[in-house]
Amino acid sequence: MSTDPRLFIGQDLAAGQAVALPKEDTHYLVNVMRRAAGDTVRLFNGRDGEWRAQIVETGRKAAILEPLEQTRPQAGVPDLWLLFAPVKRQKTDLMVEKATELGVARLCPVSTARTQSERVRIDRFRTITKEAAEQTERLDLPEIDELERLDRVLDGWDPARRLIYCDEAGDEAGEPWGGARGRGQPMAAALAGLEAGPAAILIGPEGGFSDAERTRLRDHDFVTPVTLGPRILRAETAAMAALVLWQSVHGDWR
Repeated sequence: MSTDPRLFIGQDLAAGQAVALPKEDTHYLVNVMRRAAGDTVRLFNGRDGEWRAQIVETGRKAAILEPLEQTRPQAGVPDLWLLFAPVKRQKTDLMVEKATELGVARLCPVSTARTQSERVRIDRFRTITKEAAEQTERLDLPEIDELERLDRVLDGWDPARRLIYCDEAGDEAGEPWGGARGRGQPMAAALAGLEAGPAAILIGPEGGFSDAERTRLRDHDFVTPVTLGPRILRAETAAMAALVLWQSVHGDWR
């Protein structure tokens, strides 16, 4: 595998078509990676595959690169979305980073009855996904939605997309986490019984979903409730575990 630095850019890529890097990428390339004119770099933009490019000149505010040849054709990721209730910033950032590494196509922050953080910074998410894609050989970046209330998301949901809803609660009032009755099916078993196709995974907030949210989710035919085992996982751990299971059964890990 090439050891050349790898950068995501927004510009088109074509042989001989000069590319000017923004200031932040120029700083990384020149001052952090210590690259100079004549060195080569790998570039991708989510549309034109990956290209080997040569540094033509460097300056304080911009480096100029010349794409030489395409080294990999464009390839996408499975049609999998992650819906998640934002938690504390560091943990939310971790979810965004790992979801990008694990091949999620779309990130959808949702607000629920027990969501503790209503603030999301889409610009910060974009920076995190860019860096994660650069480091993991991914050829695109996930799309990122603005924060939306869960009920509104469900109102506009396309039933052709299976929604896999991670819920560790049961239906027994007064029992810790609702007891055993009414729990979802173990996720690995549930996935084995589902046809491959567009899908989304829903991860709730710390404290789980409200009774009203659980009832509404289970009323939809496109929703599959699942459990991730006998332990109550943190939101960021649950997201990673669920994505790994889905990729192993229906994704590009097979």
